[in-house]
Amino acid sequence: MRILYSHRIQSRDGQSVHVEALIAALRAQGHEVQVVGPGFYERADFGGESRLVAAIRARLPAMLGEIAEILYNIPATRRLDAACRAFRPDAIYERYNLYYLAGLRVARRHRLPLLLEVNAPIAAERARFGALALRRIARLLENRVWRGAARVLAVTEVLKQDIVATAGLDPARVAVIHNGIHPEAFADLARDPGREGRIVLGFVGFVRGWHGLDTVIAQMGSGSSGSGASEHDTALSLVVVGDGPARPALEAQAAAAGLAGRVRFTGLAPRAQIPALVAGFDIALQPSAVAYASPLKIFEYMAAGCAIVAPDQPNIREILADGETALLFAPGDAAAMWQAVRRLAGDAALRTRLGDAAKAEIAARDFTWEGNARRVAALAEQLRPARSGAAD
Repeated sequence: MRILYSHRIQSRDGQSVHVEALIAALRAQGHEVQVVGPGFYERADFGGESRLVAAIRARLPAMLGEIAEILYNIPATRRLDAACRAFRPDAIYERYNLYYLAGLRVARRHRLPLLLEVNAPIAAERARFGALALRRIARLLENRVWRGAARVLAVTEVLKQDIVATAGLDPARVAVIHNGIHPEAFADLARDPGREGRIVLGFVGFVRGWHGLDTVIAQMGSGSSGSGASEHDTALSLVVVGDGPARPALEAQAAAAGLAGRVRFTGLAPRAQIPALVAGFDIALQPSAVAYASPLKIFEYMAAGCAIVAPDQPNIREILADGETALLFAPGDAAAMWQAVRRLAGDAALRTRLGDAAKAEIAARDFTWEGNARRVAALAEQLRPARSGAAD
């Protein structure tokens, strides 16, 4: 199978982990994959983006920035069309991005199936955060791409239902492929629970305000003093593997609460170091989650055999089961989250049971990049004869 992989990613972050892991898995299974994307992506360091692009985005008014995104389709389509003519793929696989039409245009031109990976309803997401000027155009173009794809690949069932409802798609044209993990990267790691009597809470990811780490630090601070404190509260420490815009405020919060010695930020870590760092967690945290996301960190926690605390919401329940592979709490309920943390801190046997069950779930449900590659290749193979193009 020859697959032309199209994307418009501008920075190396969680998006790039997904892109590169899937491409590597497809190639390992014998498929030929040619990647077409922005040149500055290849030059960016992990966690960073092109300084030129960042500077331009910061200075342009929102409307002009979005017009520039639309105009980017001109060179992007030319590059993808040239690659298609030279590579002669069996299918085009594209990671969806708002205002990005290159894959759809080239797929139609060459009568190829377009497999469209969708990780978020980006038009709605950007509108909600006030970062979308051309709202009607954005929604029109988003629906156009979703409807034009031969198959839409959503990362959760929640997102699938959103796409089906928004674009009016036949549910049969939308498949669900959750994010995954390379379990072999975690296979030979020794768990190191409760070092020196300290229970380690852990979090992996780019540190943004909506991740809810401020709530964790606040609970650590309030739990370490006052009548509600337990012996486990004072034995808790927090390790945050990652960096991001929320880090300075979180460090200041920890210092003000007298927790500077118990809250540690590692900064950005190379991907190869993530398994060992996660294996050092006694309790792995997902304090909050976007309603439609398939968080990469949860699969890392599962593969490492960590006891997990996460919000009890539909997309998370697609992956975890309360009391079986994690402890789930009512979203936004800080007290309930902390109650789950306390319960795990005081019960080593429960931590082990949940962690072992979560790790077994990876294999049982094939939450792996290799499994995802097989699913993608199978869909592409099914669509291979249908070269008449997708209807708008």
